[in-house]
Amino acid sequence: MPSETLSPSLTWGRVAVGTFLVVALVAFRKVPVPWGVRVRVVVVAFALIAAGLAYLWFRPNRAEIEARLQIEHWDVVADGRHNSNTDMILWRGDFLLVHDARPYHFGSPDARLVVRRSRDGRHWEELARLAVRGKDIRDPKFAVIGGKLFLYALPNSGKMATPEGTVVATSDDAVQWTPFEPVEPAGWLFWRPKSNDGGKTWYVPAYWHAHGKSILLRSTDGRVWQQVSVIHEGDGSDETDIEFLPDGRLLATARLEITSDTVLGNYDGQTAIAVAAPPFTRWTTQRSRLTRLDGPNLFALAGTTYAIARYQPHPNGFLTRMGGILSRKRTALYRVEPDRLVRLSDLPSSSDTSYAGVVVRDGALWVDYYTSRIDRDWPWLVGMLWRSEIRMARIPLDAVEALSKATP
Repeated sequence: MPSETLSPSLTWGRVAVGTFLVVALVAFRKVPVPWGVRVRVVVVAFALIAAGLAYLWFRPNRAEIEARLQIEHWDVVADGRHNSNTDMILWRGDFLLVHDARPYHFGSPDARLVVRRSRDGRHWEELARLAVRGKDIRDPKFAVIGGKLFLYALPNSGKMATPEGTVVATSDDAVQWTPFEPVEPAGWLFWRPKSNDGGKTWYVPAYWHAHGKSILLRSTDGRVWQQVSVIHEGDGSDETDIEFLPDGRLLATARLEITSDTVLGNYDGQTAIAVAAPPFTRWTTQRSRLTRLDGPNLFALAGTTYAIARYQPHPNGFLTRMGGILSRKRTALYRVEPDRLVRLSDLPSSSDTSYAGVVVRDGALWVDYYTSRIDRDWPWLVGMLWRSEIRMARIPLDAVEALSKATP
């Protein structure tokens, strides 16, 4: 698997654009050719377009899945909705999963957060459906603070996926939940709360709703949060996650958009990897150009930090730049080092995908994530508009550790 190597620019996009321009010139009489030739050119062009669209629809999945991981996988939710943005924890011995369900990837007041429970990871019961009246809601994150379940989420008023702040609901049984309430400081979008002292002190990374700044917050009760430090500022800083290192330092990754996304994406998306020693007020930052780490979930196994997050093949293509709607997407497993990312394997996934939950149980890594059809390799746009499923992958821990050791 590649680590810090960028894929070369693709040429097929330039060829397609060039062909389109030639056809347009001929069709609109900018190039003097006989009428019969003009008709033939247009017919051939439409045939090529139809063939191209058919190819994109039926293109087989080319995810690079490492056989040594011995991945078992199955669908958890496949009900015809656009199911996405998950999280998962162990709660009283059971798996507790939350995901959002909506008509499509974009913002919708019909969006709901669905909480499910399972003893074995295969058979699930629905416990609750949560919403914020009149708003979209996404990116749910669990935490167990003071013996109580906390569920943080990001509401959104518009059609685009641009959350405006963080809300929280709590529960004693995962069935009955309090109404969502805003969390201070206003305008900051929380990611995944974590503690390294048995739950006495909690830390959460948060990024500014207009992007461009990620901070670290601290709390003792999960409700009142104070800023500790700025993790990263500038570069369109976005989704940020944290994990504690064995020596007590804190590692963070931040999605850097650098240049605001366009429909074709951009060439400069990357990932910040920042490390701070206690009390986590001063951060040292490196950058990875391997990918822009969208939807990160950082976790530790045997002293090594890993991430489940999105990966995009060929991020330098003319029509498939990082974050572009015509690009392909994966959910992938990474090793996260203080100065780089190492991609270990894709998971069975494609198109609109990632935003995973992670649990370690029974000698295995359990990963739930969402994905479009895993037998196809649609452009991201198709996946955003089509139904998607919640999928579970089970990976033996020794297989993860062996692959990591074998990957320089």
